[in-house]
Amino acid sequence: MNVEVECTPEEARRFLGLPDVTRANEAYVDAMLKAMQGVGSVEQMQDYVKQMAPMGNLGMKMFQQIMEAGASMATGGKK
Repeated sequence: MNVEVECTPEEARRFLGLPDVTRANEAYVDAMLKAMQGVGSVEQMQDYVKQMAPMGNLGMKMFQQIMEAGASMATGGKK
């Protein structure tokens, strides 16, 4: 059995009962844009991103692992 549902991301979020994080996302993006305005090199930008990310490098590494695991599950373990 295969069930396909067509809906917008907003409709899916509401159906699953997930919170609307639009304002939080906008505030985070605004803060990142303001921080990046004075960046003069790639190294400075990397430093800013590390400071802005939750839990610094550890948080970024955990996020990367979660995304890789999700991608692996979605593709049946194929790379």
